[in-house]
Amino acid sequence: QVQLVESGGGSVQPGGSLRLSCAASGSIFSLNVMGWYRQAPGKERELVADITSGGERNYADSVKGRFTISRDSAKTTVFLQMNSLKPEDTAVYYCKVVDEFIRETWGQGILVTVSL
Repeated sequence: QVQLVESGGGSVQPGGSLRLSCAASGSIFSLNVMGWYRQAPGKERELVADITSGGERNYADSVKGRFTISRDSAKTTVFLQMNSLKPEDTAVYYCKVVDEFIRETWGQGILVTVSL
């Protein structure tokens, strides 16, 4: 079983930056995909960005050019660098990993608030 611990959320003014981290532990042999999703109030959860075991990155159109997903060399921690934040980026951000058996594990969620 995989456990995820997210960190790095908080409040920031428009134009600011935050860096989210998600550390995986437990029964990890291979994580095929690591990614970040978000859910704003009254909206459905949506993909923000993910990265495959081969290093392929995928971004939502709304964050391209502003957010960067990366991971550590051990491929057990995924990061989301968020720059030029906008009020519409306000949401609860969730980390998700998919292992080699295509089992999904979600983090508990972390709040990001962008406001004056």
